[in-house]
Amino acid sequence: MFTGAEIVAVLKEMEITHVIWVPDSEMGKWEPELDAALAQMVRVCREGEAWPLAVGLTVAGSRPLVMMQTTGLFESGDALRHVVYDLEVPVYGLIGARNWLKPEIQDSAAAYAEPLMKAWGVDFIVIDQANQAQGLKAHYSSCREAGIPGFALMAE
Repeated sequence: MFTGAEIVAVLKEMEITHVIWVPDSEMGKWEPELDAALAQMVRVCREGEAWPLAVGLTVAGSRPLVMMQTTGLFESGDALRHVVYDLEVPVYGLIGARNWLKPEIQDSAAAYAEPLMKAWGVDFIVIDQANQAQGLKAHYSSCREAGIPGFALMAE
């Protein structure tokens, strides 16, 4: 969807201080550019570790972005629930919506990503075109100003 250089430019505009991630097949292609441009790339072993780490960084005044694929979002749901509803920390995630752009592939990860966001009642956008990078920045800024968590489902 985006090149590494495009996503780095947007993350710099967003003033992201840390990227916490488990690279997937699509976002993993950005790793060389992210590594070269961002001082703080934090790789976690399991997606459930990303959300509490984002809380600590947010509380400390940093601007972290959690990046993972939909399957990791599903796996980390309990940690995310605790962060969003119990602690009420305004974390932000860029979620790779696996196989969203490949309707010929029967994949429940693509089918349940958007309904899950709606069920959780979190503010989210869908990025399904390459020209929507600035939409990510605008949504992040809007959520940050409102002090609420937010997510961008990025079609893959």
